[in-house]
Amino acid sequence: MEALPVAGDRRGILSAVPAALNGGDPLLHPSPAPDSPPFPSAPGALDPDAIFSLFDPSENGGDDGDDGGDAPVSPRGSDAPSRSARSSASEYSRITVSDPQKEQETTSSLVPGSGFFVTYLITTRFVSGSGGGLAEIRVRRRFKDVVALADRLSEAYRGYFVPQRPDKSVVEGQVMQKHEFVEQRRSAIEKYLNRLAAHPVIVKSDELRVFLRMPVKSPSPSTEVALRMSDGVGALSKQVSGETRGRNVEVATQGVVQPAKGRRDFMRMFRELKQAVTNDWGGVKSLVVEEDKEFLEKKGKLQDLEQQLTTASKQAEALVKAKQDIGDTMGELGLTFVKLAKFEMENATYHSQRSRAAEIKHFATAALRTSRFYRESNTQTVKHLDTLHEYLGLMLAVHSAFSDRSTALSTVQTLTSDLSSLLAREEKLEASSMRFGGDKSKIHRIEELRETIRNTEDAKICAIKDYECIKENNKNELERLDRERHEDFLVMLKGFVSNQVIYAEKIANVWANVAEETKGYTSQSK
Repeated sequence: MEALPVAGDRRGILSAVPAALNGGDPLLHPSPAPDSPPFPSAPGALDPDAIFSLFDPSENGGDDGDDGGDAPVSPRGSDAPSRSARSSASEYSRITVSDPQKEQETTSSLVPGSGFFVTYLITTRFVSGSGGGLAEIRVRRRFKDVVALADRLSEAYRGYFVPQRPDKSVVEGQVMQKHEFVEQRRSAIEKYLNRLAAHPVIVKSDELRVFLRMPVKSPSPSTEVALRMSDGVGALSKQVSGETRGRNVEVATQGVVQPAKGRRDFMRMFRELKQAVTNDWGGVKSLVVEEDKEFLEKKGKLQDLEQQLTTASKQAEALVKAKQDIGDTMGELGLTFVKLAKFEMENATYHSQRSRAAEIKHFATAALRTSRFYRESNTQTVKHLDTLHEYLGLMLAVHSAFSDRSTALSTVQTLTSDLSSLLAREEKLEASSMRFGGDKSKIHRIEELRETIRNTEDAKICAIKDYECIKENNKNELERLDRERHEDFLVMLKGFVSNQVIYAEKIANVWANVAEETKGYTSQSK
Protein backbone atom coordinates (compact mmCIF):
# COMPACT_ATOMS: atom_id res chain seq x y z
CA MET A 1 0.00 0.00 0.00
CA GLU A 2 1.14 3.56 -0.59
CA ALA A 3 2.69 5.53 2.20
CA LEU A 4 1.25 8.46 4.04
CA PRO A 5 4.13 9.51 6.28
CA VAL A 6 3.45 11.62 9.31
CA ALA A 7 5.73 14.36 10.50
CA GLY A 8 7.83 12.22 12.80
CA ASP A 9 8.23 9.39 10.28
CA ARG A 10 8.94 11.82 7.46
CA ARG A 11 11.98 13.22 9.22
CA GLY A 12 13.29 9.70 9.66
CA ILE A 13 12.81 8.89 6.00
CA LEU A 14 14.33 12.06 4.62
CA SER A 15 17.30 11.90 6.94
CA ALA A 16 18.34 8.72 5.17
CA VAL A 17 18.18 10.35 1.71
CA PRO A 18 21.63 11.22 0.35
CA ALA A 19 22.30 14.89 -0.16
CA ALA A 20 23.00 14.24 -3.84
CA LEU A 21 19.39 13.11 -4.27
CA ASN A 22 18.01 16.09 -2.41
CA GLY A 23 19.87 18.55 -4.58
CA GLY A 24 19.03 21.44 -2.32
CA ASP A 25 15.37 21.23 -3.32
CA PRO A 26 13.30 23.47 -1.01
CA LEU A 27 10.45 20.97 -1.20
CA LEU A 28 12.73 18.45 0.52
CA HIS A 29 13.77 20.98 3.19
CA PRO A 30 10.64 23.10 3.77
CA SER A 31 10.42 25.67 6.47
CA PRO A 32 8.14 24.37 9.23
CA ALA A 33 4.71 25.92 9.46
CA PRO A 34 4.63 28.18 12.53
CA ASP A 35 1.11 27.20 13.53
CA SER A 36 1.27 23.55 12.56
CA PRO A 37 0.74 21.18 15.49
CA PRO A 38 2.90 18.06 15.50
CA PHE A 39 1.48 14.81 14.24
CA PRO A 40 1.46 11.80 16.55
CA SER A 41 4.83 10.18 16.05
CA ALA A 42 4.17 7.00 17.99
CA PRO A 43 4.57 3.95 15.77
CA GLY A 44 1.65 1.65 15.21
CA ALA A 45 -0.81 0.36 12.69
CA LEU A 46 -3.90 2.13 11.43
CA ASP A 47 -6.11 2.64 14.45
CA PRO A 48 -9.63 1.21 13.87
CA ASP A 49 -10.94 3.05 16.94
CA ALA A 50 -10.14 6.33 15.23
CA ILE A 51 -12.36 5.32 12.31
CA PHE A 52 -15.24 4.33 14.58
CA SER A 53 -14.94 7.65 16.42
CA LEU A 54 -15.54 9.47 13.15
CA PHE A 55 -19.03 8.07 12.97
CA ASP A 56 -19.88 8.20 16.67
CA PRO A 57 -21.50 11.57 17.51
CA SER A 58 -20.95 10.99 21.21
CA GLU A 59 -17.18 10.98 20.72
CA ASN A 60 -17.27 13.94 18.35
CA GLY A 61 -19.36 16.03 20.65
CA GLY A 62 -22.24 15.83 18.19
CA ASP A 63 -20.47 18.11 15.80
CA ASP A 64 -21.59 16.48 12.59
CA GLY A 65 -25.23 17.29 13.07
CA ASP A 66 -26.28 14.39 10.85
CA ASP A 67 -29.74 13.11 11.61
CA GLY A 68 -29.60 10.42 8.97
CA GLY A 69 -31.41 12.43 6.31
CA ASP A 70 -30.40 14.88 3.64
CA ALA A 71 -30.67 18.41 4.94
CA PRO A 72 -32.55 20.72 2.57
CA VAL A 73 -30.61 23.45 0.91
CA SER A 74 -31.89 26.75 2.21
CA PRO A 75 -32.10 29.59 -0.30
CA ARG A 76 -29.35 32.13 0.03
CA GLY A 77 -29.49 35.86 -0.26
CA SER A 78 -28.42 37.79 -3.33
CA ASP A 79 -25.11 38.57 -1.69
CA ALA A 80 -24.36 34.90 -1.01
CA PRO A 81 -20.96 33.47 -1.78
CA SER A 82 -20.20 31.74 -5.07
CA ARG A 83 -20.14 27.98 -5.62
CA SER A 84 -16.50 27.67 -4.61
CA ALA A 85 -17.18 29.32 -1.24
CA ARG A 86 -20.49 27.61 -0.47
CA SER A 87 -18.77 25.17 1.86
CA SER A 88 -18.98 27.84 4.57
CA ALA A 89 -22.66 26.92 4.91
CA SER A 90 -21.82 23.27 5.62
CA GLU A 91 -20.33 21.62 8.69
CA TYR A 92 -16.87 22.43 7.29
CA SER A 93 -16.13 26.09 7.71
CA ARG A 94 -13.02 26.11 5.54
CA ILE A 95 -10.66 23.62 3.89
CA THR A 96 -7.17 24.79 2.99
CA VAL A 97 -4.34 22.93 1.26
CA SER A 98 -0.82 24.17 1.94
CA ASP A 99 2.78 23.26 2.74
CA PRO A 100 3.68 20.89 -0.12
CA GLN A 101 6.55 18.62 0.89
CA LYS A 102 8.45 16.11 -1.18
CA GLU A 103 8.66 12.59 0.22
CA GLN A 104 10.70 9.60 -0.86
CA GLU A 105 8.82 6.62 -2.27
CA THR A 106 9.35 3.58 -0.07
CA THR A 107 9.08 1.17 -3.01
CA SER A 108 11.55 1.27 -5.84
CA SER A 109 10.25 2.05 -9.33
CA LEU A 110 11.74 1.99 -12.80
CA VAL A 111 9.63 4.96 -13.94
CA PRO A 112 11.79 8.13 -14.13
CA GLY A 113 10.83 10.77 -11.58
CA SER A 114 8.65 8.44 -9.51
CA GLY A 115 11.14 8.02 -6.67
CA PHE A 116 9.56 11.01 -4.92
CA PHE A 117 6.04 12.22 -4.40
CA VAL A 118 4.54 15.38 -2.91
CA THR A 119 2.23 15.45 0.09
CA TYR A 120 0.00 18.36 1.03
CA LEU A 121 -1.13 19.58 4.43
CA ILE A 122 -4.96 19.64 4.45
CA THR A 123 -6.39 21.81 7.22
CA THR A 124 -10.11 21.44 7.90
CA ARG A 125 -11.99 23.82 10.15
CA PHE A 126 -15.40 22.56 11.20
CA VAL A 127 -18.14 23.31 13.67
CA SER A 128 -17.54 21.40 16.89
CA GLY A 129 -20.15 20.79 19.56
CA SER A 130 -23.50 22.44 20.17
CA GLY A 131 -21.86 25.74 21.06
CA GLY A 132 -20.90 26.37 17.47
CA GLY A 133 -17.19 26.63 18.16
CA LEU A 134 -14.63 25.86 15.47
CA ALA A 135 -12.24 22.93 15.68
CA GLU A 136 -9.36 22.13 13.36
CA ILE A 137 -7.89 18.89 12.01
CA ARG A 138 -4.74 18.59 9.92
CA VAL A 139 -3.78 15.59 7.84
CA ARG A 140 -1.28 14.93 5.07
CA ARG A 141 -2.45 13.49 1.78
CA ARG A 142 -0.91 12.88 -1.62
CA PHE A 143 -2.57 13.17 -5.00
CA LYS A 144 -3.18 9.42 -5.21
CA ASP A 145 -5.39 9.75 -2.14
CA VAL A 146 -7.42 12.44 -3.93
CA VAL A 147 -7.83 10.07 -6.89
CA ALA A 148 -8.96 7.26 -4.56
CA LEU A 149 -11.47 9.60 -2.89
CA ALA A 150 -12.88 10.67 -6.26
CA ASP A 151 -13.24 7.05 -7.41
CA ARG A 152 -15.06 6.07 -4.23
CA LEU A 153 -17.44 9.05 -4.46
CA SER A 154 -18.27 8.42 -8.12
CA GLU A 155 -19.09 4.80 -7.25
CA ALA A 156 -21.10 5.56 -4.12
CA TYR A 157 -23.04 8.62 -5.38
CA ARG A 158 -24.25 7.63 -8.81
CA GLY A 159 -26.66 10.14 -10.30
CA TYR A 160 -25.32 13.05 -8.25
CA PHE A 161 -23.39 15.94 -9.74
CA VAL A 162 -20.14 14.93 -8.07
CA PRO A 163 -17.47 17.60 -8.70
CA GLN A 164 -14.69 16.45 -11.00
CA ARG A 165 -11.29 15.93 -9.43
CA PRO A 166 -8.19 17.68 -10.80
CA ASP A 167 -6.67 16.00 -13.84
CA LYS A 168 -3.61 13.86 -13.43
CA SER A 169 -0.77 15.05 -15.64
CA VAL A 170 0.55 12.45 -18.06
CA VAL A 171 4.10 13.75 -17.59
CA GLU A 172 3.73 14.16 -13.84
CA GLY A 173 6.97 12.36 -13.05
CA GLN A 174 8.94 14.68 -15.31
CA VAL A 175 7.49 17.96 -14.09
CA MET A 176 7.14 17.11 -10.41
CA GLN A 177 10.33 19.00 -9.71
CA LYS A 178 8.79 22.26 -10.91
CA HIS A 179 7.30 24.41 -8.18
CA GLU A 180 4.77 25.91 -10.60
CA PHE A 181 3.24 22.48 -11.17
CA VAL A 182 3.08 21.76 -7.45
CA GLU A 183 1.41 25.11 -6.75
CA GLN A 184 -1.15 24.58 -9.50
CA ARG A 185 -1.98 21.14 -8.14
CA ARG A 186 -2.22 22.48 -4.57
CA SER A 187 -4.69 25.14 -5.68
CA ALA A 188 -6.70 22.62 -7.73
CA ILE A 189 -6.95 20.18 -4.80
CA GLU A 190 -8.10 22.97 -2.49
CA LYS A 191 -10.84 24.05 -4.90
CA TYR A 192 -11.91 20.44 -5.39
CA LEU A 193 -12.23 19.70 -1.68
CA ASN A 194 -14.19 22.90 -1.04
CA ARG A 195 -16.56 22.01 -3.89
CA LEU A 196 -17.12 18.60 -2.31
CA ALA A 197 -17.80 20.26 1.04
CA ALA A 198 -20.28 22.60 -0.67
CA HIS A 199 -22.38 19.69 -1.94
CA PRO A 200 -25.32 19.15 0.46
CA VAL A 201 -25.15 15.34 0.21
CA ILE A 202 -21.47 14.57 -0.33
CA VAL A 203 -20.50 16.79 2.59
CA LYS A 204 -22.09 14.16 4.87
CA SER A 205 -20.37 11.21 3.21
CA ASP A 206 -18.20 8.84 5.20
CA GLU A 207 -15.63 8.93 2.38
CA LEU A 208 -15.06 12.67 2.67
CA ARG A 209 -15.10 12.53 6.45
CA VAL A 210 -12.41 9.84 6.53
CA PHE A 211 -10.30 11.72 4.00
CA LEU A 212 -10.42 15.00 5.94
CA ARG A 213 -10.32 13.71 9.52
CA MET A 214 -8.62 10.32 9.57
CA PRO A 215 -5.05 10.53 10.90
CA VAL A 216 -2.70 7.86 9.56
CA LYS A 217 -0.26 6.63 12.20
CA SER A 218 1.78 4.34 9.98
CA PRO A 219 3.52 5.01 6.68
CA SER A 220 2.21 1.78 5.15
CA PRO A 221 -1.61 2.14 4.97
CA SER A 222 -3.18 4.75 2.70
CA THR A 223 -6.54 6.45 2.80
CA GLU A 224 -7.82 3.69 0.53
CA VAL A 225 -7.48 1.31 3.48
CA ALA A 226 -9.33 3.77 5.69
CA LEU A 227 -12.07 4.13 3.09
CA ARG A 228 -12.50 0.36 2.88
CA MET A 229 -12.64 0.15 6.67
CA SER A 230 -15.29 2.87 6.65
CA ASP A 231 -17.38 0.64 4.37
CA GLY A 232 -17.18 -2.05 7.02
CA VAL A 233 -18.19 0.43 9.70
CA GLY A 234 -21.17 1.52 7.63
CA ALA A 235 -22.25 -2.06 6.96
CA LEU A 236 -21.90 -2.96 10.63
CA SER A 237 -24.00 -0.01 11.74
CA LYS A 238 -26.74 -1.05 9.28
CA GLN A 239 -26.68 -4.60 10.60
CA VAL A 240 -26.96 -3.39 14.18
CA SER A 241 -29.86 -1.09 13.29
CA GLY A 242 -31.64 -3.88 11.40
CA GLU A 243 -31.61 -2.17 8.02
CA THR A 244 -30.33 -5.28 6.21
CA ARG A 245 -33.02 -7.67 7.44
CA GLY A 246 -35.29 -9.08 4.74
CA ARG A 247 -33.02 -7.87 1.96
CA ASN A 248 -31.10 -11.06 1.16
CA VAL A 249 -32.30 -11.13 -2.42
CA GLU A 250 -31.42 -7.50 -2.99
CA VAL A 251 -27.97 -7.95 -1.44
CA ALA A 252 -27.36 -11.05 -3.55
CA THR A 253 -28.16 -9.14 -6.77
CA GLN A 254 -26.75 -5.76 -5.78
CA GLY A 255 -23.64 -6.27 -7.91
CA VAL A 256 -25.67 -6.17 -11.09
CA VAL A 257 -26.52 -2.50 -10.68
CA GLN A 258 -22.88 -1.40 -10.63
CA PRO A 259 -21.13 -0.44 -13.86
CA ALA A 260 -20.05 -3.58 -15.69
CA LYS A 261 -16.53 -2.36 -16.35
CA GLY A 262 -15.93 -1.52 -12.70
CA ARG A 263 -17.18 -4.96 -11.64
CA ARG A 264 -15.15 -6.65 -14.39
CA ASP A 265 -18.31 -8.42 -15.56
CA PHE A 266 -17.16 -8.57 -19.17
CA MET A 267 -20.02 -10.74 -20.40
CA ARG A 268 -22.57 -8.27 -19.10
CA MET A 269 -20.54 -5.41 -20.51
CA PHE A 270 -20.68 -7.01 -23.96
CA ARG A 271 -24.41 -7.63 -23.63
CA GLU A 272 -25.01 -4.00 -22.66
CA LEU A 273 -22.82 -2.85 -25.55
CA LYS A 274 -24.85 -5.04 -27.88
CA GLN A 275 -28.04 -3.55 -26.43
CA ALA A 276 -26.75 -0.01 -26.99
CA VAL A 277 -25.81 -0.81 -30.60
CA THR A 278 -29.24 -2.33 -31.14
CA ASN A 279 -30.90 0.79 -29.77
CA ASP A 280 -28.79 3.14 -31.89
CA TRP A 281 -28.44 1.25 -35.19
CA GLY A 282 -30.73 -1.74 -35.17
CA GLY A 283 -33.95 0.16 -35.66
CA VAL A 284 -35.58 -2.08 -33.03
CA LYS A 285 -37.54 -0.45 -30.24
CA SER A 286 -36.14 -1.35 -26.83
CA LEU A 287 -38.35 -2.99 -24.24
CA VAL A 288 -37.45 -0.19 -21.78
CA VAL A 289 -36.92 3.41 -22.90
CA GLU A 290 -36.41 6.78 -21.24
CA GLU A 291 -39.93 8.17 -20.84
CA ASP A 292 -39.27 11.11 -18.53
CA LYS A 293 -40.12 13.98 -20.88
CA GLU A 294 -39.30 16.59 -18.24
CA PHE A 295 -35.82 15.14 -17.83
CA LEU A 296 -35.24 15.00 -21.59
CA GLU A 297 -36.34 18.63 -21.88
CA LYS A 298 -34.00 19.74 -19.08
CA LYS A 299 -31.19 17.70 -20.60
CA GLY A 300 -31.61 19.57 -23.88
CA LYS A 301 -31.64 22.91 -22.05
CA LEU A 302 -28.45 21.99 -20.23
CA GLN A 303 -26.79 21.23 -23.55
CA ASP A 304 -27.78 24.71 -24.73
CA LEU A 305 -26.52 26.16 -21.44
CA GLU A 306 -23.16 24.46 -21.93
CA GLN A 307 -22.79 26.03 -25.38
CA GLN A 308 -23.73 29.45 -23.99
CA LEU A 309 -21.28 29.05 -21.13
CA THR A 310 -18.53 28.16 -23.60
CA THR A 311 -19.25 31.27 -25.67
CA ALA A 312 -19.54 33.51 -22.59
CA SER A 313 -16.29 32.10 -21.19
CA LYS A 314 -14.44 32.89 -24.42
CA GLN A 315 -15.87 36.42 -24.44
CA ALA A 316 -14.88 36.90 -20.80
CA GLU A 317 -11.32 35.86 -21.62
CA ALA A 318 -11.29 38.31 -24.55
CA LEU A 319 -12.56 41.08 -22.25
CA VAL A 320 -9.87 40.39 -19.67
CA LYS A 321 -7.19 40.33 -22.37
CA ALA A 322 -8.41 43.64 -23.84
CA LYS A 323 -8.47 45.35 -20.44
CA GLN A 324 -5.02 44.04 -19.68
CA ASP A 325 -3.77 45.44 -22.99
CA ILE A 326 -5.29 48.82 -22.16
CA GLY A 327 -3.67 48.81 -18.74
CA ASP A 328 -0.29 47.82 -20.18
CA THR A 329 -0.51 50.45 -22.93
CA MET A 330 -1.53 53.12 -20.44
CA GLY A 331 1.42 52.18 -18.25
CA GLU A 332 3.84 52.40 -21.16
CA LEU A 333 2.34 55.77 -22.12
CA GLY A 334 2.83 57.04 -18.57
CA LEU A 335 6.47 55.92 -18.49
CA THR A 336 7.09 57.58 -21.84
CA PHE A 337 5.67 60.89 -20.57
CA VAL A 338 7.79 60.57 -17.42
CA LYS A 339 10.87 60.47 -19.62
CA LEU A 340 9.54 63.39 -21.65
CA ALA A 341 8.91 65.44 -18.51
CA LYS A 342 12.41 64.69 -17.27
CA PHE A 343 13.88 65.80 -20.61
CA GLU A 344 11.89 69.03 -20.59
CA MET A 345 12.91 69.79 -17.01
CA GLU A 346 16.61 69.15 -17.69
CA ASN A 347 16.62 71.40 -20.76
CA ALA A 348 14.32 74.15 -19.50
CA THR A 349 15.63 77.73 -19.72
CA TYR A 350 12.36 79.58 -19.18
CA HIS A 351 9.73 79.40 -16.48
CA SER A 352 7.10 78.39 -19.03
CA GLN A 353 9.18 75.33 -19.98
CA ARG A 354 9.42 74.23 -16.36
CA SER A 355 5.65 74.68 -15.97
CA ARG A 356 5.07 72.62 -19.08
CA ALA A 357 7.35 69.88 -17.72
CA ALA A 358 5.38 69.86 -14.45
CA GLU A 359 2.10 69.50 -16.35
CA ILE A 360 3.55 66.65 -18.40
CA LYS A 361 4.60 64.97 -15.16
CA HIS A 362 1.03 65.30 -13.81
CA PHE A 363 -0.30 63.67 -16.98
CA ALA A 364 2.26 60.86 -16.72
CA THR A 365 1.30 60.25 -13.10
CA ALA A 366 -2.37 60.10 -14.08
CA ALA A 367 -1.62 57.58 -16.83
CA LEU A 368 0.33 55.37 -14.42
CA ARG A 369 -2.44 55.53 -11.82
CA THR A 370 -4.98 54.68 -14.51
CA SER A 371 -2.86 51.71 -15.54
CA ARG A 372 -2.82 50.47 -11.95
CA PHE A 373 -6.61 50.85 -11.68
CA TYR A 374 -7.08 48.85 -14.89
CA ARG A 375 -4.96 46.04 -13.49
CA GLU A 376 -6.81 46.03 -10.16
CA SER A 377 -10.16 46.07 -11.94
CA ASN A 378 -9.04 43.23 -14.16
CA THR A 379 -8.07 41.13 -11.17
CA GLN A 380 -11.55 41.57 -9.70
CA THR A 381 -13.13 40.89 -13.09
CA VAL A 382 -11.32 37.55 -13.29
CA LYS A 383 -12.59 36.61 -9.82
CA HIS A 384 -16.19 37.45 -10.66
CA LEU A 385 -16.31 35.92 -14.13
CA ASP A 386 -14.55 32.78 -12.89
CA THR A 387 -18.07 31.55 -12.08
CA LEU A 388 -18.45 30.86 -15.81
CA HIS A 389 -15.43 28.55 -15.75
CA GLU A 390 -16.70 26.85 -12.59
CA TYR A 391 -20.01 26.04 -14.26
CA LEU A 392 -18.23 24.78 -17.35
CA GLY A 393 -16.39 22.37 -15.05
CA LEU A 394 -19.70 21.46 -13.41
CA MET A 395 -21.04 20.40 -16.82
CA LEU A 396 -18.54 17.51 -16.70
CA ALA A 397 -20.16 16.33 -13.45
CA VAL A 398 -23.60 16.68 -15.08
CA HIS A 399 -22.48 14.52 -18.02
CA SER A 400 -21.15 11.92 -15.59
CA ALA A 401 -24.44 11.82 -13.65
CA PHE A 402 -26.44 11.47 -16.85
CA SER A 403 -24.05 8.72 -17.94
CA ASP A 404 -24.83 6.88 -14.68
CA ARG A 405 -28.51 7.12 -15.56
CA SER A 406 -27.92 5.88 -19.09
CA THR A 407 -25.83 2.97 -17.80
CA ALA A 408 -28.50 2.01 -15.27
CA LEU A 409 -31.17 2.12 -17.96
CA SER A 410 -28.98 -0.01 -20.22
CA THR A 411 -28.68 -2.55 -17.40
CA VAL A 412 -32.47 -2.69 -17.06
CA GLN A 413 -32.80 -3.07 -20.84
CA THR A 414 -30.24 -5.87 -20.91
CA LEU A 415 -31.87 -7.78 -18.03
CA THR A 416 -35.32 -7.31 -19.58
CA SER A 417 -34.04 -8.69 -22.88
CA ASP A 418 -32.31 -11.59 -21.08
CA LEU A 419 -35.49 -12.36 -19.14
CA SER A 420 -37.56 -12.34 -22.33
CA SER A 421 -35.14 -14.77 -23.97
CA LEU A 422 -35.16 -17.06 -20.91
CA LEU A 423 -38.97 -17.14 -20.81
CA ALA A 424 -39.06 -18.03 -24.51
CA ARG A 425 -36.57 -20.86 -23.90
CA GLU A 426 -38.65 -22.10 -20.95
CA GLU A 427 -41.77 -22.16 -23.11
CA LYS A 428 -40.02 -24.15 -25.83
CA LEU A 429 -38.57 -26.63 -23.33
CA GLU A 430 -41.97 -27.15 -21.68
CA ALA A 431 -43.60 -27.76 -25.05
CA SER A 432 -40.82 -30.15 -26.04
CA SER A 433 -41.03 -31.97 -22.69
CA MET A 434 -44.79 -32.49 -23.01
CA ARG A 435 -44.37 -33.68 -26.61
CA PHE A 436 -41.86 -36.39 -25.72
CA GLY A 437 -43.54 -37.73 -22.59
CA GLY A 438 -41.71 -35.83 -19.84
CA ASP A 439 -38.01 -36.49 -20.38
CA LYS A 440 -36.26 -36.31 -16.99
CA SER A 441 -33.22 -34.52 -18.39
CA LYS A 442 -35.42 -31.87 -19.93
CA ILE A 443 -37.40 -31.51 -16.71
CA HIS A 444 -34.10 -30.96 -14.88
CA ARG A 445 -33.07 -28.37 -17.46
CA ILE A 446 -36.43 -26.66 -17.03
CA GLU A 447 -35.92 -26.47 -13.25
CA GLU A 448 -32.45 -25.00 -13.75
CA LEU A 449 -33.83 -22.52 -16.27
CA ARG A 450 -36.60 -21.49 -13.87
CA GLU A 451 -34.00 -20.86 -11.17
CA THR A 452 -32.06 -18.70 -13.61
CA ILE A 453 -35.28 -16.85 -14.45
CA ARG A 454 -35.98 -16.20 -10.77
CA ASN A 455 -32.46 -14.84 -10.28
CA THR A 456 -32.77 -12.69 -13.38
CA GLU A 457 -36.13 -11.34 -12.18
CA ASP A 458 -34.58 -10.47 -8.82
CA ALA A 459 -31.65 -8.79 -10.56
CA LYS A 460 -34.05 -6.85 -12.77
CA ILE A 461 -36.01 -5.65 -9.74
CA CYS A 462 -32.77 -4.52 -8.11
CA ALA A 463 -31.64 -2.80 -11.31
CA ILE A 464 -34.96 -0.99 -11.64
CA LYS A 465 -34.65 0.23 -8.05
CA ASP A 466 -31.15 1.49 -8.79
CA TYR A 467 -32.37 3.23 -11.94
CA GLU A 468 -35.24 4.87 -10.06
CA CYS A 469 -32.83 5.99 -7.34
CA ILE A 470 -30.52 7.55 -9.92
CA LYS A 471 -33.53 9.23 -11.55
CA GLU A 472 -34.49 10.74 -8.21
CA ASN A 473 -30.91 11.88 -7.62
CA ASN A 474 -30.84 13.49 -11.07
CA LYS A 475 -34.11 15.27 -10.37
CA ASN A 476 -32.92 16.66 -7.03
CA GLU A 477 -29.59 17.72 -8.49
CA LEU A 478 -31.25 19.48 -11.44
CA GLU A 479 -33.49 21.41 -9.06
CA ARG A 480 -30.48 22.36 -6.95
CA LEU A 481 -28.54 23.38 -10.05
CA ASP A 482 -31.36 25.65 -11.23
CA ARG A 483 -31.60 27.29 -7.83
CA GLU A 484 -27.89 27.75 -7.28
CA ARG A 485 -27.20 28.84 -10.85
CA HIS A 486 -29.69 31.67 -10.51
CA GLU A 487 -28.11 32.79 -7.25
CA ASP A 488 -24.50 32.40 -8.41
CA PHE A 489 -25.06 34.25 -11.68
CA LEU A 490 -26.83 37.04 -9.84
CA VAL A 491 -23.87 37.37 -7.46
CA MET A 492 -21.46 37.26 -10.41
CA LEU A 493 -23.27 40.01 -12.33
CA LYS A 494 -23.69 42.22 -9.26
CA GLY A 495 -20.03 41.90 -8.41
CA PHE A 496 -18.93 42.51 -11.99
CA VAL A 497 -21.11 45.60 -12.43
CA SER A 498 -20.13 47.06 -9.05
CA ASN A 499 -16.47 46.52 -9.88
CA GLN A 500 -16.83 48.28 -13.23
CA VAL A 501 -18.64 51.25 -11.64
CA ILE A 502 -16.12 51.65 -8.80
CA TYR A 503 -13.06 51.63 -11.00
CA ALA A 504 -14.71 53.70 -13.73
CA GLU A 505 -15.31 56.41 -11.10
CA LYS A 506 -11.70 56.17 -9.90
CA ILE A 507 -10.36 56.51 -13.45
CA ALA A 508 -12.77 59.36 -14.21
CA ASN A 509 -11.64 61.21 -11.08
CA VAL A 510 -8.00 60.86 -12.11
CA TRP A 511 -8.62 62.42 -15.52
CA ALA A 512 -10.96 65.04 -14.04
CA ASN A 513 -8.09 66.21 -11.85
CA VAL A 514 -5.81 66.37 -14.88
CA ALA A 515 -8.42 68.39 -16.79
CA GLU A 516 -8.73 70.77 -13.84
CA GLU A 517 -4.97 71.23 -13.67
CA THR A 518 -4.63 71.89 -17.40
CA LYS A 519 -7.71 74.06 -17.94
CA GLY A 520 -5.44 77.11 -18.17
CA TYR A 521 -4.30 75.91 -21.58
CA THR A 522 -7.89 75.85 -22.75
CA SER A 523 -8.52 79.47 -21.69
CA GLN A 524 -5.28 80.60 -23.36
CA SER A 525 -6.20 78.91 -26.66
CA LYS A 526 -9.48 80.84 -26.72
